[in-house]
Amino acid sequence: MKIINEILELKTATTLDFIDITEKIQKKIKKSGIKNGVINIQSLHTTMSIIVNEAEPLLISDMKKLLEKLAPRTMKYMHDNFEIRTVNMCDGECANGHSHNKAIHLPTSTMLNIVKSSLQLGTWQRIFAIELDRSRSRKVALQIIGN
Repeated sequence: MKIINEILELKTATTLDFIDITEKIQKKIKKSGIKNGVINIQSLHTTMSIIVNEAEPLLISDMKKLLEKLAPRTMKYMHDNFEIRTVNMCDGECANGHSHNKAIHLPTSTMLNIVKSSLQLGTWQRIFAIELDRSRSRKVALQIIGN
């Protein structure tokens, strides 16, 4: 059995950017030489999610509306009150309580089967990295396990 670790580097465009990473992942699987096994796909960020869903534009629009309704950017979040917040601060800290609150509704990772050197996906299934915060560089960790 082999275990291969890879990092996908992404540049997101905006809040609620749905990035289809299916083909990038498939290329990493082919490169790995693993024919049968599993792949774990994990966001390395608290405000980026990994999901499997359909790449249909109207559905993606609906999902964006739902996420914005669950944790609106216009709501006041204690996380964004830099006068009282003292933990996990960095230079250029931005108000992103909305993105963390969206994140609690979504997974940070997904595990999928690899069969005959390919992702085993249903007819409409695609893998998305969802930016919940703002445009920035992001990393997605892949662990490919199998023979």
